[in-house]
Amino acid sequence: MTTIDDFRRETQAWLEANCPPSMRTPMPDGELVWGGRTVEFKTEDQRLWFEHMRDKGWFCPDWPAEYGGGGLSPEQNAVLESEMRRLHCRPPQINLGIWMLGPVVLEFGSEEQKRELITPMARGEIRWCQGFSEPNAGSDLASLKTSAVDAGDHFLVNGTKIWTSYGDKSDWMYMLVRTDANVPKQQGISLLVVDMKSPGIEARPIDLISGRSSFCQVFFDNVKVPKRQLVGPLNGGWTLAKALLQHERRAMSKFGEFSLPNHVDLLSVAARYLPPADAASTADVALRTRALAMAMDEHAYTLTAQRMGEEARARQDVSGLMAIMKLVHSEQEKDKLEVLLDVMGHRALGWEDEAFDSSELALTRAWLGSFAQTIAGGSSEVQLNVIAKRVLGLPEGKQGK
Repeated sequence: MTTIDDFRRETQAWLEANCPPSMRTPMPDGELVWGGRTVEFKTEDQRLWFEHMRDKGWFCPDWPAEYGGGGLSPEQNAVLESEMRRLHCRPPQINLGIWMLGPVVLEFGSEEQKRELITPMARGEIRWCQGFSEPNAGSDLASLKTSAVDAGDHFLVNGTKIWTSYGDKSDWMYMLVRTDANVPKQQGISLLVVDMKSPGIEARPIDLISGRSSFCQVFFDNVKVPKRQLVGPLNGGWTLAKALLQHERRAMSKFGEFSLPNHVDLLSVAARYLPPADAASTADVALRTRALAMAMDEHAYTLTAQRMGEEARARQDVSGLMAIMKLVHSEQEKDKLEVLLDVMGHRALGWEDEAFDSSELALTRAWLGSFAQTIAGGSSEVQLNVIAKRVLGLPEGKQGK
């Protein structure tokens, strides 16, 4: 019988042999690998790392092997994560379906859906996007209006979704739709999975202040969706949505926004741009102090995330902690980037000029993009309400007369 120590040694040896050295370095801006029908690789090492992890089943190491996962126990999965952190292994792919939809399908989906959705997901063959928010249904998600009308063997979907990350590049969408308008709003919602190639779907990118367009508005005009693509019970989507959002918050608290340079060492940046201590002005000392305080907060967050993982593996309820961690992480990343830009001084003013190096340009754009992350997955204000009501059990405030 393989012990956990045996598994650790085997995992160490496998990662050393199969993770190329270039995949153990900080990920440059624009070098993310997204799973999907048409996977793009910048380098041969990216392709090798992707294929090795795919064939090992370690895109989804703790999912059942019968659906393409690695079949690892919670303890083995923790070892794999810790060894990948130790070697600084990059994620072999980014796939929102794996982090958010997959666990919901495993819990609520039919056997047929697990075969049809989970297996290709576990092999990185489908790129997923999320269709939840609408122009008038963001924080109050249950007010969504996009409808799915029963049309015999299929639904007819009409409406629009907004702030859909990479909707123009995704293969499939998991989306909330209204299937009954005559009941309380949470009771008339269902969860569908939809092929983005279906006739009647149009995704329009939304320009952001960072100069990137990762968000889209997606329009649905009489889109036919087979009924077998309904996940869970009809009008039971709100329960699935709450479960999925917990997985989303966990992913965001664990990974943050994947395009942000989270690997940046605050103290290294401070050493690069600030004068040494014996030549530092009072303002320089203050900046270095802020960088040190932020680095300490970041380390404390990492330790708390590890504790959350241990509690989850021990089958403890970490839903409240997930909500807190998402709030802390998105706000912390924004504050971290603000400190970095202050440390950089005028070097933070670059946009596309050749006088600025790529790392400086990436930090400037990342700071602008960080504001979106305090909204994505539930705005900070909504998260504070969730924590107050559901975690701390505080009573709702009374409106003034």
